[in-house]
Amino acid sequence: MADIAFLLLIFFLVTTTIETDSGINRKLPPTDEVVDPPIIKERNIFTVVVNKDNRLLVEEELMEISDLRQAAIAFLDNGGGKDEEACDYCQGKRDPSSSDNPEKAIISLKNDRETSYKVYIAVQNELVAAYNDLRDREYAKIDQFSGLTYREAQKRYNDPRTSADDKAKLKPKLDEVKAKFPQKLSEAEPSKTN
Repeated sequence: MADIAFLLLIFFLVTTTIETDSGINRKLPPTDEVVDPPIIKERNIFTVVVNKDNRLLVEEELMEISDLRQAAIAFLDNGGGKDEEACDYCQGKRDPSSSDNPEKAIISLKNDRETSYKVYIAVQNELVAAYNDLRDREYAKIDQFSGLTYREAQKRYNDPRTSADDKAKLKPKLDEVKAKFPQKLSEAEPSKTN
């Protein structure tokens, strides 16, 4: 009986798969120490603060999470820069008090330590979705005949079943879109309020 139990235990250990959580995909900053930090204009920073009561403060105004994506898109796609900072592919209002172009625009997110995880993830999702919506729009301009969105093209590129030729065709288009709308999402260390 002990031998059978041992064999069953081995069988289940060998055949069972353990699922791993994928987590939030973030690129960490390089470990190289920057001597002079870059100068960032205040208008190129989109500030999002989530307090301990799970209320959202965007650019010092209360906002619902459902409105966050459109506000982030309006900021990123503003194109208010002049001369060499101008954005010829932006479709925003070109407000000089908002971001110059998407390459300089930074979204700054700060949470309280008591912010609920559900709200934290919802805010993250909306901010990443804003980037993805803009990237989808730009990818549709670059690759008009494929009928793919940026997200679908990225998924196809990451699929191991995709041929090397297809990946070679997708990569420059994906890189061009990422260069036009780089995801610059800065997270400040959570604060503890009393």
